[in-house]
Amino acid sequence: MSTQTRILTGITTTGTPHLGNYAGAIRPAIEASRSGDAEYFFFLADYHALVKCQEPERVMQSRLEVAATWLALGLDPERVTFYRQSDVPEIPELTWLLSCVTAKGLMNRAHAYKAAVQENLDAGDADPDRGVTMGLFGYPVLMAADILIFNAHKVPVGRDQIQHLEMTRDIAQRFNYLYGEHFVLPEVVVDEATAILQGLDGRKMSKSYNNTIPLFVPEKELRKLIMRIVTNSQPPGEPKDPDGSTLFQIYRAFATPEESAAMRVRYAEGIGWGEMKQVLFERLNGVLAGPREHYQALLADPEGLERILLEGADKARAIATPFLARLRAAVGLRRLA
Repeated sequence: MSTQTRILTGITTTGTPHLGNYAGAIRPAIEASRSGDAEYFFFLADYHALVKCQEPERVMQSRLEVAATWLALGLDPERVTFYRQSDVPEIPELTWLLSCVTAKGLMNRAHAYKAAVQENLDAGDADPDRGVTMGLFGYPVLMAADILIFNAHKVPVGRDQIQHLEMTRDIAQRFNYLYGEHFVLPEVVVDEATAILQGLDGRKMSKSYNNTIPLFVPEKELRKLIMRIVTNSQPPGEPKDPDGSTLFQIYRAFATPEESAAMRVRYAEGIGWGEMKQVLFERLNGVLAGPREHYQALLADPEGLERILLEGADKARAIATPFLARLRAAVGLRRLA
């Protein structure tokens, strides 16, 4: 097992990354990866994408866009291991080994499965499992394999994923009990300071609400989206509450503490919503213009992106292949002679 701390982050590939993804996950992960005090693993969770998305072209396009986004924003594939989940066949094989020691009762308690069942019950469906695939039901085991194949010590997640990390620990403990100490028990990392941005309508920015601001839309489209952000009817000159303002919340995520403090003063002085929207547009466009150009260059060179991802897969498999060989031997899948 590695003596250096390993930190692993999965990136779903079912849509186009937006400002909320950047502020809440991408930026802090990339900044942490530059510290040099740990081994970092970043992967495109394209097997996970198949649980909810059966649109091949959408999955393909999202993999391209997500990979380009992380690289355009500064992820250095030389410093980290950056790979596609589907390029590491040891992950699905480990998923099966782990499935064989995972209690069905544990999976029954998974939030996503329980929510699907409850939705059917609420609809009066005679079959509580209608529409539930084995992919959805076994999702936590695949997530456990993602983490355990590299014996990751820490996994940064949102609060909605804490249960899956607890399940990973349970599964790892069961495997260790049966076959010897092979897995470290990963630690969940929840950054309470991580920004959660509101979207165009004031609710949490989310693809499911259709209220997102995509990271790399053209400049004119970015301005149009910002102008659509919902505000109240307070006129210019009337003092406003920055803490209840979506505009301020997004601005603060892209400003220094000093700039945010200065903006609070302007709110107290009654800055108009139109002026604030223009200020926000200029700030975001200034931050994103360079990465946007890099992103477009990466999209125009899919062969280059493919090389980067395959090189990352080679780095990942250099760890995963010998480790899985030991796990196969541990469970009795050894050569006969």
